[in-house]
Amino acid sequence: MADTKAPEILESPDVEEVDSNYKPPPEKTIEEILAADKEDESLRKYKEALLGDAKAGAVIFDPNDERKVIVKKLALCVPDRPDMELDLTGDLSQLKKQVFTIKEGVSYRIRIDFIVQREIVHGLKYVQKTYRMGVPVSTIPVDKMTHMVGSYPPKLEMQSYTTPAEDAPSGMMARGSYSVQSLFTDDDKHEHLKWEWAFEIKKDWKE
Repeated sequence: MADTKAPEILESPDVEEVDSNYKPPPEKTIEEILAADKEDESLRKYKEALLGDAKAGAVIFDPNDERKVIVKKLALCVPDRPDMELDLTGDLSQLKKQVFTIKEGVSYRIRIDFIVQREIVHGLKYVQKTYRMGVPVSTIPVDKMTHMVGSYPPKLEMQSYTTPAEDAPSGMMARGSYSVQSLFTDDDKHEHLKWEWAFEIKKDWKE
């Protein structure tokens, strides 16, 4: 099973590169958010609708898990094809053995499924670095992307974020094996989950 301890502060340069000039707002509890501007009736109703069940008390999905964010699944989504999925709740060291095949040039999106419990999380980010395997400069990423996921209230239901569409590279030079380092973090540099996975770009799906 994946480690269920509270997330540690991340000191990776990956997070620092997102925006070194950005200063996140101070964290507030659900009680503090509800108490602020409570004389404004329309704003109070808006915040209550946004927080949902959380306004009635702590929302705890798994009482044995101290984390506020539990990352469940990564899915590689290609139009008109079944989603290719990675279970992120088990042994993360085994994920690179489950290699996705991607047809060159196709449009794809990445979806992250996660649970937020206990408190609101502010400024979630998804950071991804892609490396070409089997080449001398494999320590230098061939692609890097950072997506601002947003702030989420705690819910018992699964929540998801899907990246904008990207086009897989194409051509003979682009075909081959790739390794990916993924990180789910936030404004306060908490490392909610970090994992590695792999894919191959081929001329066709069944090459």
